[in-house]
Amino acid sequence: MALVVMKFGGSSVADADKIKNVASRVIETRRRGNKVVVVVSAPGDTTDDLITLAFKLTENPDAREMDMLMATGEQVSIALLTMAVKARGTRAISLTGSQAGIYADSCHTRARITKIIPTKIKRELVRGNVVIVAGFQGVNPNDDITTLGRGGSDLTAVALSAALGADECRIYTDVDGVYTTDPRMVPDARKIDVISYDEMLEMAGSGAQVMQGRSVEVAKKYGVNIRVLSSFAKTAGTLITGEPDKENQMEAAVVRAVTLDRNQAKFSVLDIPDRPGIASGIFGALSADGINVDMIIQSAARQRSNDISFTVSRTDAKKTAEILRKLRGRTGASGVAEDRGVAKVSIVGVGMKSHPGVAANMFSALAASGVNIEMISTSEIKVSCIVSEKQSDKAVSSLHKAFGLGAKSAKRKRK
Repeated sequence: MALVVMKFGGSSVADADKIKNVASRVIETRRRGNKVVVVVSAPGDTTDDLITLAFKLTENPDAREMDMLMATGEQVSIALLTMAVKARGTRAISLTGSQAGIYADSCHTRARITKIIPTKIKRELVRGNVVIVAGFQGVNPNDDITTLGRGGSDLTAVALSAALGADECRIYTDVDGVYTTDPRMVPDARKIDVISYDEMLEMAGSGAQVMQGRSVEVAKKYGVNIRVLSSFAKTAGTLITGEPDKENQMEAAVVRAVTLDRNQAKFSVLDIPDRPGIASGIFGALSADGINVDMIIQSAARQRSNDISFTVSRTDAKKTAEILRKLRGRTGASGVAEDRGVAKVSIVGVGMKSHPGVAANMFSALAASGVNIEMISTSEIKVSCIVSEKQSDKAVSSLHKAFGLGAKSAKRKRK
């Protein structure tokens, strides 16, 4: 008897009909003789609606109370889905994150899981129940509810798979797998059958929203294979695993995907004195306030001063601007420039490690499309460029075509 963990996102449980559809998928899996643990997100846009409501009451809502508020969305889902499953004659029980034994640290709204003690889950599985767990939440050392950040239900599912030694971890979404780019932007985008943890991590970090990056990190650490599937169609989906098999490696493209992240803001601290400790002071202050810096460029010193440019998520732009204004006098900078109209476009692929000239091809394709590059960042399997958000769609389309990632290009290669 296999143990299967199934996770369903908010769009999959957005209304009664969709909840019934999920219930059918769960029951079908259980009737095949599997033990089943289900993780669900809040219905539809519930979490966003709750956040909006909180900010109508105060400009600075208390983080503990925000977690208390946001966790209610998942509790709606688990109760309704459990009712739907039981109404069809299958035994089921719903559990909150704390009841499921998910322990996290005290960093409200973006907590990290510290341990999972799934005693109650195992007991309910032995009793023959489908166990339906609230994603996105755990309990901290003060016995307070704490949430795991955006996409946290993915993390719940993968972490439970690791803790329970699950045979399968299935992530059900509103798409039928991982694509070479967003198919809503590029209709010729192609579904990827198998992708490595490293490639998926880079894609998640570069704007692809199919999987939360932290969940892929946990999957890689504990060897959890993830299959991304559609909630609404029965397809093979995409397998996220370790190094693909030899056959896939032989046929693997140098570049596997193009990603776009519109949630970007660029800051430049101008004419900073060229002396030790300046950069440490700037980025230390940002880190202390929980702001994650992505790309960084420091210009060559001129007349004993230089500029430092970097990017942060657009959601952190206001806080970043406030911190930099406070630091301006201490750093001796002449000013701070800010641009919230930028986006990050990236190419990703493990094959890039052994193929020189990939970055040059990327820059040529963007130049041919009239897209100006403002910043560049590279790793072994990723090249990212900051471009104007107005040119971002054009940038994605041109790169997708230049690297032959479309379905039509794949057919020509097979011939």
